[in-house]
Amino acid sequence: MKYKHLLYCPWTGLGLYNGYRGDGWLKNRIQIFKQFVIPSIQNQTAKNLTLWCSWRPEEKNNPIVKELIAYLDKIKEFNSVHTFHGVCFWDDKYPDDVAQDRLLTSLHGSLAELTDVIGDVDNVYMTLQPSDDMYEKEAMEMIRRILEKKAVQAAGFKHGYVINLQNKEVAEWNPKTNPPFFTIKFPRSVFLDPLGHFNHSGPYKSHEYVGDKLNYAQLEYRGFMVGTHGENISTVFDHPFKKSIIDVLKCHDIRDSFGIGQAFPLKLEMTRRRVLFNKLSYKVKRKLRFLAGEKKWILRPIFSIIYNWLRG
Repeated sequence: MKYKHLLYCPWTGLGLYNGYRGDGWLKNRIQIFKQFVIPSIQNQTAKNLTLWCSWRPEEKNNPIVKELIAYLDKIKEFNSVHTFHGVCFWDDKYPDDVAQDRLLTSLHGSLAELTDVIGDVDNVYMTLQPSDDMYEKEAMEMIRRILEKKAVQAAGFKHGYVINLQNKEVAEWNPKTNPPFFTIKFPRSVFLDPLGHFNHSGPYKSHEYVGDKLNYAQLEYRGFMVGTHGENISTVFDHPFKKSIIDVLKCHDIRDSFGIGQAFPLKLEMTRRRVLFNKLSYKVKRKLRFLAGEKKWILRPIFSIIYNWLRG
């Protein structure tokens, strides 16, 4: 059966702050994407991949975004397409009724523009591709083989690796819940229909629950690599999911298998407050974040100010 394989990268519009944390934040994300994620996609043994980037409507005339689009247009190993209607999966930072309206609006605008990109196929594979995470070179090929089975509606990897992009240190990553590195298979007509797309995906309200909504196949293979760099919102290198540090020789082979063996260590411009924040332990950062968002806490506004000030 013929299929179209999309790597879906939600750039802006996700989460708080209207899904945009400033031009400096976006420039840093694009730097990470160019330096690590693009080489990883180019390294895939599976070909005929299409990178689907979604943005808020506000980014349509953003010169930073226009520069990235021009950069991607020059890449030969994969195609890219951009939509400007928001994020095309459930955003759990909003109440359910608001999240539903946002998702349906995004799907209605975005899917209409993907008809020609999808073409005449039987199925569409939609793989989540965060802008700072990578897949092992055979990951997409493995996913495709699993999705060929008629009953399988989605597939992903149970475990992976985590990398500190600033020094390229790698460790094993063993999440206790289903990680956000999976692919959903849609019949073409369902994928392109906003309501059908919405219902087919559950919609899952967080990546942990995708297996509750779909016939899900989980691969016992370290197929993904989480990129940490100091500007992550919640994922940090000293997270409890991080396990054994990989020794130097094996680490080199692993980085090569993800297409980033030749990448230089990451250097980002950060405020002093952000540097200070990154030096805090994971437990302290988690506690501050909790207090800043605790709605019933009378001192929430104060903790929110402290938390956001430290994050720069």
